[in-house]
Amino acid sequence: MNKPVASEEPTPEPEHTRVGLSKEALKRAYIDNLFYLQGRFLEVATAHDLYMAAAYTVRDRLLERWINSARTYKKKNARTVCYLSAEFLLGPHLMNNLINLGILNDARKAGEELNLNFRAIIEQEEEPGLGNGGLGRLAACYMDSLASLQIPAIGYGIRYEFGIFDQRIENGWQVERTDAWLRSGNPWELSRPKLRFHVKFGGHTERFEDDGNTRVRWVPDLIVNGVASDTPILGYGVGNVNLLRLWKAEACESFDFQSFNLGDYYGAVNAKVLAENISKVLYPNDEPEAGKELRLKQQYFFVSCSLQDMIRLQLGTDGSLDRFHEKFAAQLNDTHPAVAIPELMRLLVDEHHMAWDEAWAITRNTFAYTNHTLLPEALETWSVELFGRLLPRHLEIVYEINTRFLDEVRVRFLGDDERVARMSLIDEGHGRRVRMANLATVGSFAVNGVAAMHSELVKSTILKDFYDLWPEKFHNVTNGVTPRRFVVVSNPRLAALLTEQCGNDRWIRDLTCLKALEEHVDDRGFQKQWRTVKTAAKQELANWLAEHAGAGVDPQSLFDVQAKRIHEYKRQHLNVLHIITRYERLKADPDLDLAPRTFIFGGKAAPGYFMAKLIIKLINSVAEVINKDPQINGTLRVAFLPDFNVKNGHRLYPAADLSEQISLAGKEASGTGNMKFSMNGALTIGTLDGANVEIREEVGEENFFLFGLTAEQVRSSQAEGYRPWDFYNNNLALKSAIDLINSGLFSHGDTQLFRPLTDNLVHHDPYMVLADFQDYLDRQRDVDHIWSEQERWDRMSILNVARMGKFSSDRSIRDYCENIWKAAPVPAEVEDAVR
Repeated sequence: MNKPVASEEPTPEPEHTRVGLSKEALKRAYIDNLFYLQGRFLEVATAHDLYMAAAYTVRDRLLERWINSARTYKKKNARTVCYLSAEFLLGPHLMNNLINLGILNDARKAGEELNLNFRAIIEQEEEPGLGNGGLGRLAACYMDSLASLQIPAIGYGIRYEFGIFDQRIENGWQVERTDAWLRSGNPWELSRPKLRFHVKFGGHTERFEDDGNTRVRWVPDLIVNGVASDTPILGYGVGNVNLLRLWKAEACESFDFQSFNLGDYYGAVNAKVLAENISKVLYPNDEPEAGKELRLKQQYFFVSCSLQDMIRLQLGTDGSLDRFHEKFAAQLNDTHPAVAIPELMRLLVDEHHMAWDEAWAITRNTFAYTNHTLLPEALETWSVELFGRLLPRHLEIVYEINTRFLDEVRVRFLGDDERVARMSLIDEGHGRRVRMANLATVGSFAVNGVAAMHSELVKSTILKDFYDLWPEKFHNVTNGVTPRRFVVVSNPRLAALLTEQCGNDRWIRDLTCLKALEEHVDDRGFQKQWRTVKTAAKQELANWLAEHAGAGVDPQSLFDVQAKRIHEYKRQHLNVLHIITRYERLKADPDLDLAPRTFIFGGKAAPGYFMAKLIIKLINSVAEVINKDPQINGTLRVAFLPDFNVKNGHRLYPAADLSEQISLAGKEASGTGNMKFSMNGALTIGTLDGANVEIREEVGEENFFLFGLTAEQVRSSQAEGYRPWDFYNNNLALKSAIDLINSGLFSHGDTQLFRPLTDNLVHHDPYMVLADFQDYLDRQRDVDHIWSEQERWDRMSILNVARMGKFSSDRSIRDYCENIWKAAPVPAEVEDAVR
């Protein structure tokens, strides 16, 4: 009898090199990309080559998901969120995409087997120079959450050739250097040279008759092309990939051959220079008139391209613009994109011959507006002369919108001429200016603030008249940040501990799952692990500061961090006054029992903002004196982390013990740095300002160091006639600190260097630093006391993290989807993408 032949198991086919997620597929893909795209082999590849090959390997795995997502959205004609923002502060892509794909461990093992330095490759990535502060980082967090929640979305902005600037500190002063982030290419974007739109500027308008209708033709002085570049934004653990589409300005004819032949070499490329300046740099200095003109050009340029693209997509899917507002919800991230409102009207009325009332109904049901500031001076306006010179047709449209709107106001509020003047889109009292916040409010179906307190202040102060008219328009959506980047990427040790303690990693998608940590808050073993994770992060930051900032700091000391844009209302100088007071106490009594503390600052000042740059100089000058004083002996250290950005934030957020959120109450809209620090276990010392109010409510008032006047007390004090001189004269510690600055101790004997700052504090103090000083000092003493009780501090730190669920950007996006955009998830299955 013949024995049965044992059936052989079929050999599984290897995963496709372009889309496979296994370690072996990643290794094959990496070698292929290094060879075919970089033209290198391992033995001769530069550090940049190695990074580019890694980036292309990961991008390959995004592309099929991206195509599949686009196909799914088109097939289902899904409602799409269009997020219009002048900036997107994305941060490095590589690590974030590895995590969202779920292949970080396999990628690390693949690198090890190829004898690659995985960490060095990650560090090689240049941070995209597409944003500056909280506004741009919020936009980036929202793009991450939109994709993770499977909401069809397109982010629209500008592909800046140069970022705002790289910050260097020289002799204590901020020095701006060119942020040439594209010098070595950007592997994450796909150029779309055929996807381009004409954008017009200047000229005049002409009226003409067309089949009995009076129409308007815009005859421009200048036409430029907007060319698209696309970056895929992958959601965490899903098949959905959304689109970030950024526009680059190009001349319609970049080289005038006739001028060149006549010897006019500059004239031959003049059109190219004029066009490319539009997308050359993020936030050009707008102090000179040319800077103002360039900023307005930038704003109009990107919204015009974006709206033309949205119209193209709608016509390609539906064939009609009648339901444009049903297809798209366009969010205006502050007033920078507000010129989109008259631009959509122009496109619908002038280009697509829609009746005014129909076009206005579509426009008002397309846009929603997020307000980001309570500072009246920060509410954007443009002179009518500049606006009309650059955008003549849009000024006519704004006038028409205003005429019709003010008629509505007059009927609603009979005889209230002052209210009519306040609500007008044109400010007639300050040289005739177009009020962009008013335009955004009138032309949108929803208006939201970015923290509960901020939203209430918007309704009661800067937009009160509009709230009286349309209360149903106003909403609150408290800001949030993505835990993927600001815990998983930034703080892998903490992420691993959270997953271990919770029993799973569901918290990465649902941050409220961290409430489970509360069960372990008194577990001494867990507290020890918590402390070990924090100390390791502090040691890494200390090493980095020693190498890049020349600052030797003790990781066992309390790390007290204030990292944010340098501005008087954020009150970095209040922090400095406390440091000087602390220094004086130690000098008076070297044996004083004060816990060692390291003060770390980070942040950029606007190039034209003298007072902010003087604050940076003061911080560094104080650091120079204190850090060199042998009497202090390390009990007090001060460091300034240069070039604060997302990449450096990854180092800073995990290492902070104390987060300084000390802006004057009523001035900060929300803040997101406060959330990032708390999410990584820092305790907060802060005022009742912005999202601090909600953070304190969530983490518990006993786990938050509160000080300072309330917003109502601020208004009352200023109305009664605030006298900072009285605070200076009546507080010995405060007077001594300011006098010490004026003595020249921190300026090599120059008694005048910091006078503009100290004189402003003593005689004006618009942000009430002196009024809040003593309360701030008292709470800092509470910080010292609790820091000395290590288990109590650890307990408070754990509770801060456990109770941060509300501040995930996933929750923010759900709020937008449910209350404003009415957008629903459209899953794009991973299996379909890979197949």
